[in-house]
Amino acid sequence: MRAYAAATAALALVFVGLGIALIVETAIVGGAIGYLFGLLFLGAGAGRLYVLRRGGARRP
Repeated sequence: MRAYAAATAALALVFVGLGIALIVETAIVGGAIGYLFGLLFLGAGAGRLYVLRRGGARRP
């Protein structure tokens, strides 16, 4: 179970990194859809980290 949590955290951090990269790249190059996708990736990664830290759903 520890490996699963580590892999989930790593993937969430990748999502956060992609979100930040998309926002920065969109700010440099321009465009509107990049901000949306950047925020969605950032939110997905941050939300997953939040649920992982909070304990998430417990399995019986």
